[in-house]
Amino acid sequence: MKLTTMAWRNLWRRKRRTAITAFSIAFGVLLAVTFTGSGDYVYTNMINTGAQMGLGHISVEPNGYNQTPGLDKRIHQTTALRQQLIMMPGVSDAIVRIMGQAMFASARKSVGGAFIAVDPAQESSVNNLFIRSIIAGSRFTDSNGQGIVIGSRMAQKLGVTIGKKLVYTTTDVNGEIVSEIARVSAIFQTGVTEVDGAMALLPLDRVRGTLRYQADDATLVAITIKDHRATDAMTAGIAAQVALPEREVLSWRQTQPDLAGLIAMDRSSNYVTQTLIGLLIAAGILNTLLMSVLERTREFGVMMAIGMSPHTLFRLVITESLWLAIIGLVFGIVITAPWYHYLNTIGIDFSGAMGDDYSAGGVLIDPVMKVYLYRESVIAILAGVFGLTLVAGIYPAWRAGRIPPVASLKTL
Repeated sequence: MKLTTMAWRNLWRRKRRTAITAFSIAFGVLLAVTFTGSGDYVYTNMINTGAQMGLGHISVEPNGYNQTPGLDKRIHQTTALRQQLIMMPGVSDAIVRIMGQAMFASARKSVGGAFIAVDPAQESSVNNLFIRSIIAGSRFTDSNGQGIVIGSRMAQKLGVTIGKKLVYTTTDVNGEIVSEIARVSAIFQTGVTEVDGAMALLPLDRVRGTLRYQADDATLVAITIKDHRATDAMTAGIAAQVALPEREVLSWRQTQPDLAGLIAMDRSSNYVTQTLIGLLIAAGILNTLLMSVLERTREFGVMMAIGMSPHTLFRLVITESLWLAIIGLVFGIVITAPWYHYLNTIGIDFSGAMGDDYSAGGVLIDPVMKVYLYRESVIAILAGVFGLTLVAGIYPAWRAGRIPPVASLKTL
């Protein structure tokens, strides 16, 4: 009889125990998919949303701008730089922007905040969260006009509505205080309290003139890429192509350290949780196989007495562990598939528990819990569960091969 057939039959001697162990493996697969899938979805969503809030996945900036932002720091020839970046493999878009601090005032009140000067021709709802979040009015289309798009809370604080005027005050390239009149063209609402109360979009060419920039100057070029997992490699590749002594290339981990730290911490806790679940599953498998070995002590003694080697017994128990892993994984895929489909397409809405502010690390998060698995995550889950099952079978297999034949034949 083949070893695989014998191992299969041995497993089903205790059908209930085998079924319970297989279910524990399957449940472990379901939990691993849920935790890993939710992490992949949430982290991807947060990183992409953070990129759409101004700085991109990667940004080309003046040296020192990230440490001490200031409108006196700028890069030149941004049009040619943008065209060069867009042609690079893996780059989705490159957007020229000016980012700075300003004081916004209406006839009623004044508030401090930040602005992003944008070119309407380069911006869209795909690469700009604020445009996608417009709830009233429409974005400006003239890069040299007087339009301004502000957050809903800023509009409330200033007491302005669509079409109303306000004045923004900042410092120009020489450090002198400058002011400009703008007219509210649209109001956005992201759901992040700090952002909605302090952020505004302004026309790029108008701001260039106000700040006394040259026609092609900007504070940064924000780069969005097709897959955020390639950020580090692409940052290095872009730096090798476009970095100059007066400018640097930074990834979102460097420009948004709060977000990077939050994701790293959450991912670590996720790994710890999954490790504990894996150890519990391995303990259950170990118990099943060890009990099976102890129950068959006399049987193993007979098998060794008629010529079966300890090595063959070891392989037999390992093969039983292999079969158990296969059964558990198949069962796990069967029960996990509908659960994954539900979470991937519909999800679970936690907006009631999160209140009005759906933010973490300074970026908007989706209040609906969904899952999405990358290919490497699927491979890691399957390999991890399969590997744990085989590792759990090593000690019982070693014990089976170490049973003394004579002593085992005396066992009742």
